[in-house]
Amino acid sequence: MAAMTERQDAMPPPNARGPSRGRRAARLAAAQALYELEIGGAGVDSVVEQFWSRFGADMLGGDEGHEMDRAFFSALVRGVVDRRGEIDRLVASALQGALNFDRLELLIKVVLRAGAFEILARPDVPPRVAIAEHVGVSHAFFGERETALVNGVLDRIARTVRPAEMDGAGDGTTAG
Repeated sequence: MAAMTERQDAMPPPNARGPSRGRRAARLAAAQALYELEIGGAGVDSVVEQFWSRFGADMLGGDEGHEMDRAFFSALVRGVVDRRGEIDRLVASALQGALNFDRLELLIKVVLRAGAFEILARPDVPPRVAIAEHVGVSHAFFGERETALVNGVLDRIARTVRPAEMDGAGDGTTAG
């Protein structure tokens, strides 16, 4: 298992008011950046910097307080890249029935990877929040069938990786 890097540990604590719009935008941007990494062949540093320079604070219109959370975006992208093998095995083991990880559409894979990374490596984000947020990301690209797949796979991962939080009281929607 790969150790977490300082980049991922240095992220600010979650917003106590719930999932911030900045983190929500960062999750959507991370899925897009991970997709670009897969199809473009560029390095992670290059894609992160190019993505930020293209979209940056304008991700949500650039309004003060509604900017994309750059640190969270970077940590998601770098974390998925750093732990891709581990994450892919985790996602593959959570698929049910005749589903095969290698045959999934690439964008579904990157959404699942980002969600799995967040559940696996971000204890500051409740697993139910990570699931709900990545289901939301999948809604930006797909219909109900694919969104249900993302929900089910991430739920199974969370119940494996963080069972006490999934079985515990409350819905975990206060941070994120």
